[in-house]
Amino acid sequence: MSKIILTGDRPTGKLHVGHYVGSLRRRVELQNSGEFDDIFIMIADAQALTDNADNPEKVRQNIIEVALDYLSCGLDPAKSTLFIQSQIPQLCELSFYYMNLVTVSRLQRNPTVKTEIAMRNFETSIPVGFFTYPISQAADITAFKATTVPVGEDQLPMLEQTKEIVRKFNMTYGDTLIEPEILLPDNKACLRLPGIDGKAKMSKSLGNCIYLSEDEKTLKQKVMSMYTDPNHIQISDPGQIEGNTVFTYLDAFCKDEYFAQYLPEYNNLEELKAHYTRGGLGDVKVKKFLLNVLNTELEPIRNRRKEFEKDIPYVYEVLKKGSEKAREVAENTLNEVKNAMKINYFDDAELIKSQAEKYMNQ
Repeated sequence: MSKIILTGDRPTGKLHVGHYVGSLRRRVELQNSGEFDDIFIMIADAQALTDNADNPEKVRQNIIEVALDYLSCGLDPAKSTLFIQSQIPQLCELSFYYMNLVTVSRLQRNPTVKTEIAMRNFETSIPVGFFTYPISQAADITAFKATTVPVGEDQLPMLEQTKEIVRKFNMTYGDTLIEPEILLPDNKACLRLPGIDGKAKMSKSLGNCIYLSEDEKTLKQKVMSMYTDPNHIQISDPGQIEGNTVFTYLDAFCKDEYFAQYLPEYNNLEELKAHYTRGGLGDVKVKKFLLNVLNTELEPIRNRRKEFEKDIPYVYEVLKKGSEKAREVAENTLNEVKNAMKINYFDDAELIKSQAEKYMNQ
């Protein structure tokens, strides 16, 4: 069996460091590993429209922002297929067929859906398209016969729903679809990077993000304003590591070699944590170290983005070619699904022949 990756992001704005440590960095590693036969990276604009239907221009403008971030992070069109979801109409048809395999109550029990509904204050006014997006996501994954889906921990319930749909389809119509496996970040701190205010979720709407394309001045302002330990008032006070946003970011980004470069009195992060915990280490010093770490990590991304920004037509051409390839693959899967469901009327010579014989013999 071929090893295939499908993953992507909603185009709701520029991507932030939460996207990077949660999935983007891993995608580039997987892309360059040579272990996969195909890698499909989707800009999920159709999904973004489920809760932005009244503002399609916002989604339209953000397509290029996400594409620029993809390319600047190292996703290579020669190795990965970058495409736009809405340009693959086969996904809508697959979603329609899968809807018959899922109950309303099952969608209501999906923890990710429940969380998103509460966050957006939809309650009883939830758009049907948004409510059924776990089914749409199953169509995305199965259309490309993805065996691996690298996402954050919050997407586990979504992938489980996809697996249920695959099992139900194969049990009803015969083995056709591939059951995918989730690939979580290998760094625990990357499972869900908090916002700079310490809130559990980094969100554009909450204004607590650090964007991949952040300039140095803005990055400094955000890092220096980060939430730490509210009880660590004096430098001599013992500090708390758990729930301290600065240390969570260091867990996600720091490498031992950064200490020799920026903070030589420590050999590694564990020594820094130990000093902070026993007292005698100020928040400002730790934040300045984190700032150096983030600048080192983000500077190559910033620089590559500036280069790609000079040739926007090239970026759209990458997305166009990727969408053409994705459409062809999805069409093949859709045909297999329709064959399994026995709705391939005009391609089924045996059906036509048997019906003809049936009426000739009456």
